[in-house]
Amino acid sequence: MKAFVLGLTMIFLSSLSALAVNPDEVLDDPLLEKRARALSVNIRCLVCQNQSIDDSNADLARDLRVLVRERLVAGDSDTEVLDYLIARYGDFVMLKPPFKGSTYILWFGPLIVFILAAIGLAVYFRRRQTEYADAGDSTGRLSSDERERLTRLLDREDG
Repeated sequence: MKAFVLGLTMIFLSSLSALAVNPDEVLDDPLLEKRARALSVNIRCLVCQNQSIDDSNADLARDLRVLVRERLVAGDSDTEVLDYLIARYGDFVMLKPPFKGSTYILWFGPLIVFILAAIGLAVYFRRRQTEYADAGDSTGRLSSDERERLTRLLDREDG
C-alpha cells in the first residue's frame, strides 16, 4: 500500500512541471517534443516575466510554446528557434540572457546598485559619527560668558 501511494505521489509530482502545456500543444514526435520542452524551459514568459513559457498559463506563453513547436516541425534547429525569438523579442526573452555588451546592465546592474548602496550607507554613517563627535566636543565646553548667564538663570529659578 505504501509503495502504491508513493508511486502515485511521484507521478503527481513529476507531472507538475507539465501543467501549463496543454494536450493540444504536445507534438506527436517524442524527440521533437523533448526538444520543445528543453527550449521552453529557457524562454521567459513576457507576461509573467519570472516564469518560463513552459510553466506559465498566460496566453502569450501558450502562443510562444506553439511557435517554438511550429518552428521545430518546420525543421529549424534549436539555435535557429532561439535566434528567431531573440530577433523578434530581444534578449529579454531568454531567462538567462547572453553575456554581451548590450546585456551587461542585466548582469551587473544588481551588483552596481548593491555597491552604490553600501558606499552611500558608509558615507552616511561616517558623516553621522563625525557630526556627533563634533557636537559632543562643543556641548561640554561653555565659554565664560555662557557660564555666567547659566549661573544667573539657575539662581533666578532657585531664588
